Amino acid sequence: MVKTIKLFGEPVLRTPAEPVVDFDLELRNLVRDLTETMIDAPGVGLAAPQIGVSLRVFTYNVDDEPGHLINPVLKLEGEEEEDDEGCLSLPGLQFPTPRAPRVVASGFNMHGDPVTLEGTELLARCVQHETDHLDGILFIDRLDKKQRKLAMKAIREA
Repeated sequence: MVKTIKLFGEPVLRTPAEPVVDFDLELRNLVRDLTETMIDAPGVGLAAPQIGVSLRVFTYNVDDEPGHLINPVLKLEGEEEEDDEGCLSLPGLQFPTPRAPRVVASGFNMHGDPVTLEGTELLARCVQHETDHLDGILFIDRLDKKQRKLAMKAIREA
């Protein structure tokens, strides 16, 4: 079911999410709802806090390859590179955001099976962005002082 995406200012977006401990029907329904909401938005990723659920779960859809990751742990590789980034919780905003060019993410699928996800470029950026959501971090927090000031001004005007 498509859910309402929480917007900047909602406390759940600034609260670190809880680890998933029950790999049950409720979790599978959450992954389905996240996927449907992300595709409907449309977006390339969506974290559970963005629909008001404070659990360490996110979905992604990069190059028409949908997936999800639960309780992710990231290993970042390479020197940070800037590229434009936006967020469904901050609609209409895009700013050059520094991210590692490669990521190896380990975690679990919705059935509790261990999963390793390796990605570069957009997938690496997406995995880092969505994991930030699970830590209560928004992409604007990663901007340099000047860009962050511009972002906050745009948010106030929106």
